[in-house]
This record gives sequence, C-alpha cells and structure tokens, in this order.
Amino acid sequence: MPELPEVEVVRRGLERWVSGRTIAAVEVLHPRAVRRHLAGGADFAARLTGRTIGTARRRGKYLWLPLADTGLSVLGHLGMSGQLLVRPEDAPDEKHLRIRVRFTDTGTTGTTGTPVLSGSVPTELRFVDQRTFGGLSLHDTTPDGLPDVIAHIARDPLDPAFDDAAFHTALRLRRTTVKRALLDQSLISGVGNIYADEALWRSRLHYDRPTPTLTRPRSVELLGHVRDVMNAALAVGGTSFDSLYVNVNGESGYFDRSLDAYGREDEPCRRCGTPMRRRPWMNRSSYFCPRCQRPPRAVVTVPPSRSRTPPSRSRPAS
Repeated sequence: MPELPEVEVVRRGLERWVSGRTIAAVEVLHPRAVRRHLAGGADFAARLTGRTIGTARRRGKYLWLPLADTGLSVLGHLGMSGQLLVRPEDAPDEKHLRIRVRFTDTGTTGTTGTPVLSGSVPTELRFVDQRTFGGLSLHDTTPDGLPDVIAHIARDPLDPAFDDAAFHTALRLRRTTVKRALLDQSLISGVGNIYADEALWRSRLHYDRPTPTLTRPRSVELLGHVRDVMNAALAVGGTSFDSLYVNVNGESGYFDRSLDAYGREDEPCRRCGTPMRRRPWMNRSSYFCPRCQRPPRAVVTVPPSRSRTPPSRSRPAS
C-alpha cells in the first residue's frame, strides 16, 4: 500500500502535468474504479467534463484534484496497485486501464514549461489498477479544502501545521502501543507499515512499546525520525518493491535499497550486527532488531476485587 512518500511523488507529478488543464472527456472503462461515486460512471464522467483542475493536493495517503469554481474534488485512492499516469493519447492502452481523462489542450508541456514529450502529441491522464482496490470519486469540499469523506484524517508529519505537542499528549492518553499509534490515521496520517518500522528502528523503540511510557523527548525524537525517513524516501521517488507503484511517468522509486528494517529478516542490523527479526503483527509483519529494540517488560495487571469486604485476617493466638 503506498504511504505518504509514494503518494506525494504522484501528487507532485499531477501538479506539474495536470493542474490547470480543462477536462474534455472522461471514459470509465471499469465500474469498480468509480464504485465510491455512488451515482455511477456516466454521472462521474458528465460532472467532470468541462471542469478545470486546480492544484493537486494530498493529506497523508490521500490525494485529490480540486475542480475550480465548483466546491468539488476528485479523490484518488491508489489502493494496492492503482497508478495515475500521464500518457500520450496515441500510446497503447495499459492492460488494466480503468479510467481515461482527456483534456482540451495538448498538455505537451508542464506548468514549468518543460516538455512532457518530444513533439506535440496530446497527453491524457489514465487511472490503471490491476487489483481494482483503488479508484476515483467525486466529493464535496470542506471549508478546509478537503474532500468531506476524509475530513477526519489527521494532518501528516510533513504538514507545517502538524502539532507536535498535541501528538505527544495524544500518545500519552491513547493507552495503546507505539506502532499502532503511528498507523492510526486519526492521530497522524501518512505513516504505514514500512515507514513505521523504519522510524522505530531509528528510534530504537520496540513496536509494542506502550505509548504512555514515552516521554516528551522520546516522542519528539520519534517524530523527527518519521520525518527524516519520509524525506529520504521522497528524495529518491519512494519505495517500490514491484512495478505496481510508479510515478506519473511510469518510473519506480528506489528507497527499498536504503531500508534499515523492513524486509530485512535474518540480515544483520546495520547498527549492531544482530540478525533482524520479523514477527506477525495485525495481519502484517513487524521487522526489528532484538538487541537495539528490546521488547517492553511484561506488565501484570491485577483486576480489582469485586467485593468491598476487606480480606479476613487471622486472629492472634490467645
């Protein structure tokens, strides 16, 4: 599942090649690709035609295209295998092409004036999805500029308005474990399994560390590592383990070459040399160093007595 860095790479591509263009026609080729738009594919296509796309935006793992002067946004969810690609109109259709968006202009140059393609072949936006878990849908936009269906999603750690102090307070109050908290999109958005494991390894924190035990300096340090690992991934186009995640030009990222924890079972820890371990965790896997990231001590909770009667005491011998 793409996480914040991968979605941000796609958003930047859309901002460069799609924002500011006017939609000439929309073709929905598979109904599942617009299943979240309850009015159906024909309505989806009709309501987009003639609209101008604003600046592509993102919160956490969600990205959307505002439609100028409408109060509406096209929300894109990539799911496991969704791709938003800018292609020449005469390029062969991808095997799993689900939606095609054509524009009134040729789109041969981006917003910076840099050519997308040599010559003047018109370009279009294509939504390709092998597993059809993702899709596009049309939604009202809130006063904050978000599609209404994701208004509950928290800000992400790369958002300048992210509140570090509030995050620490929430961690202390949640009564959960640190990795569960990092994946809670109502607390902090954009962090998924890969980057959670990476940030926890950098922080020397076990994934089952209870959040109430985190001091403010430790939570500040953890947030810093979350930001560092995401910025490092962004710099190289995100993490691609296969051809399913690509940017709008069809290119893969290569942060997988720099991963310190995720996917490195039995390989030596880059800090201490201890073999890395993998443990099943919430239908996923957690990767960690058993030496650098020691598990928390077991806490035995004694349930309170249901009776208010004090325990009997033996009488002293007479």
